[in-house]
Amino acid sequence: MKKTLLSLLAVMGISLSAWCQETLLVGGDISVLPRYEEAKTSYYDNNGKKITDMLTYLKSEEVGWNALRVRLFVDPSGDSDPQVCQDLDYVVKLGKRIKAAGYTFMLDFHYSDTWADPSKQWTPESWLSLTQDELKQKIYDYTKECLQALVDADATPDYIQTGNEISYGMLWGAEGSNSYRCYTSSNANWPRFVALLSQASKACREVCPQAKIIIHTERAGNPSVLVGIYSRLAEVDYDVIGLSYYPFWHNGLSTLATSLNNLATNFPNKKVQIVETAYYYQWQPEKGQGIDYDFSSTWPVSKEGQAAFAQALIDELKKHPNVNGLYWWFPEENGNGSSAVKVLNGWVNRGLWNNSNHRAHPGLYVLKNFLGGEAGITPLRGERRESRGERFDLQGRKLPEGVSSRSGLTIYNGKVMRE
Repeated sequence: MKKTLLSLLAVMGISLSAWCQETLLVGGDISVLPRYEEAKTSYYDNNGKKITDMLTYLKSEEVGWNALRVRLFVDPSGDSDPQVCQDLDYVVKLGKRIKAAGYTFMLDFHYSDTWADPSKQWTPESWLSLTQDELKQKIYDYTKECLQALVDADATPDYIQTGNEISYGMLWGAEGSNSYRCYTSSNANWPRFVALLSQASKACREVCPQAKIIIHTERAGNPSVLVGIYSRLAEVDYDVIGLSYYPFWHNGLSTLATSLNNLATNFPNKKVQIVETAYYYQWQPEKGQGIDYDFSSTWPVSKEGQAAFAQALIDELKKHPNVNGLYWWFPEENGNGSSAVKVLNGWVNRGLWNNSNHRAHPGLYVLKNFLGGEAGITPLRGERRESRGERFDLQGRKLPEGVSSRSGLTIYNGKVMRE
């Protein structure tokens, strides 16, 4: 098989490394960017130069992203969180810009009026009166209508998430409902869950036959449960396993490695994408008060530590051939907006821009390294000798003058460089 692939690529004039790079995706979920643009929030690169067009800049050689993700709510108009604003009209407009700029576009259906995650999968208000059979028809109709609107606007998604972090099922009912939750330790509710996902997949195949379907969960920190979830969803038509991985919630990279190895063993025909990740650069909560694990001794809570986490994650992911995508969640975080346009109720502190000075963090320039080799790693040459800026190792520790990092890689002026 390997010889056949190599021969085919040779005939086509494509190297194996080039082919591999073309199949890899790196980027972020930029669902809030239009709100920041509406608020006239300024973005600057790591050198303080103003960025005039974010989509152009994120695709530049300096940043190197090739994929962007956007979430979709059913009717977010009643939510008090200004981040919850992505209705169909909003997503169609942003999706059209993403596709026009040449990105791979991932659409993230929440199937809710508000945030959908492991602790809440509330059914949209307008769907609450539906019977179970009507609900199955509704998810098909809604998915189809949304996708058709995107196709008609030249915003066809390339990847489609049919649900967001649906580790315990979806469409549980009114807020606070527990009746339809799914657990791997029980058979209850799984047939319903499979039927709903199958209806969503059917709509995706009909409207966007070239798109890949993603089932997104967030149990990367519990390898056995993760395998249990996807085993129970074996009858669903989908292509990619999507994972959220935040070390402060899902444990260290060794745990992630076990999860990825288990997925490769049990689901060898499924690619895996890290569709959400992030790390704090300031004001990380205390353990037990918003986070479950504290890795600040490994990756300091700083912009350098954030970049170090990004590189360490990439190093781990590159050991797993089944992984072909990496997305930073809310990279565009950049303050609360303006007096006229409120974007956030409060800082999250995990984005790739500084909430105060609006400058890009080093981590923004690290992520492209996922695409293969040492893309984006620049020789340091004479800069260190000129002492024009502080140098840090990949753990975010400041390096004394004349001392090299063990890896030979240094974070300098917001970039990863080889000494």
